[in-house]
Amino acid sequence: MLHLFISDTYDSLLALAGIIFAFAATVIATAKLQEFLPKDAGREFAHDGKLSAGKPRGAGIIFVLAFVASAVLFAPIDAEILIYLILTVICMMTGFLDDASKMPWGEYKKGFLDLCVAAMVAMTYLKYNSNTIELALFHTVDGGRLQLTIPPVVFAILIVILVWTSVNVTNCADGVDGLSGTLTIVSIMTIYLVDEILKRGEDFSFLILLFAVCILGYLWYNATPSKLMMGDAGSRSMGLFISIAILKTGCPLLYIPIALVLILDGGLGLIKVALLRFLKIRILKNTRTPLHDHVRKVWGWSNTQTVFRFAIIQIILAVAVVYGIRI
Repeated sequence: MLHLFISDTYDSLLALAGIIFAFAATVIATAKLQEFLPKDAGREFAHDGKLSAGKPRGAGIIFVLAFVASAVLFAPIDAEILIYLILTVICMMTGFLDDASKMPWGEYKKGFLDLCVAAMVAMTYLKYNSNTIELALFHTVDGGRLQLTIPPVVFAILIVILVWTSVNVTNCADGVDGLSGTLTIVSIMTIYLVDEILKRGEDFSFLILLFAVCILGYLWYNATPSKLMMGDAGSRSMGLFISIAILKTGCPLLYIPIALVLILDGGLGLIKVALLRFLKIRILKNTRTPLHDHVRKVWGWSNTQTVFRFAIIQIILAVAVVYGIRI
């Protein structure tokens, strides 16, 4: 919005002000409003789940709204980006209502709502973007990057799968103080570097920075030992944002290496449950899921070790991806 009133000469100062505002708004709002958040009841089957009992949860509503406010004020907003911001708020609100509910929402209800949001992302993306993607880590004989044109209907289905998967694996990875937030920052900052290398979507790249600093504002209170938790309001929104950000690079297959730790941590549990429930197939019987519970309960890692080691693995993958795109 401020871009309408301020000369392009001051774009850099406006961006700096936006980043500072996003962080400060998140930290101050969290400090003032956390007492009004619903309280966690402690998860019976999670490792050390009872230690979370009584802590404010659903803090995702604070950092997501701080992000949206910062974006509206300081970022150039077109129709496509506006729709993405609205969908982020919708995803956040469905998560927050679940966080605040005395009776947790059923898996099918949440899955259906995620599917609706994913379908809206697919329709929006295909309206404003090409259905041709790049295989950024592969090159043609003449040195260009391999491209693949996908029929729009098929591409829409693949986008829905990507968005739904990202929302749910990120949600399942939320179970250790600072873990999902840290991994999300690593993933979206990798996407930011990819955008810079490939010269893609400058306006959306700035949104990535705003979202990252808002998560940092939340982590100010969530680092071990945490004072509050993001809940589904935050984790689902982060998963949605990661999927949109990777789509805007034009290289959606990069989601796999860029978010691999989130995929494995949260996704293995989804696969394990789905195969058992629908096909009566038992796998990973000796592996606790999410993986962050396995490494703490079975391998004896502390919360801090879990966050640092998972983040280190994802950073190594990020370095490999960025180098692979540059060569």
